[in-house]
Amino acid sequence: MADSRILVNLQRCTGCWTCSLACKVGNDLDDKVFWQTVRTLGSGEGIDRPAGTWPDLHMSWMPVWSESCTKCPSRIKEGSLPYCVYNCPNAALTFGEEVDGEVERLRSEGFRVFELPAWEKSKDGIVYTSK
Repeated sequence: MADSRILVNLQRCTGCWTCSLACKVGNDLDDKVFWQTVRTLGSGEGIDRPAGTWPDLHMSWMPVWSESCTKCPSRIKEGSLPYCVYNCPNAALTFGEEVDGEVERLRSEGFRVFELPAWEKSKDGIVYTSK
């Protein structure tokens, strides 16, 4: 079976939601249905609220795939990337056979590699890297 993992480089993600919207439009999902969302990592007090105090404010984002995600098998079969990966404007997402090489490159640069815990109920095969 072909490698269908997705690697998310959190250092490159800017929280633009392009991956999520590409998935939604490409898969013709209803308005209230999302197979992929982008979580804001900040103070925990609401969407897009930074953590810290001035002048040391910081915020980051984490794309999260639900178990409903299909990873666009029809696109893979035709040789294309999943909608989310193809449309990411920041090259934060890597797909398939390219994942191993990118993981090793990022590890050599001091990145940590992890997956979300099972209690998150997210899609299998999503790997994250961050510094």
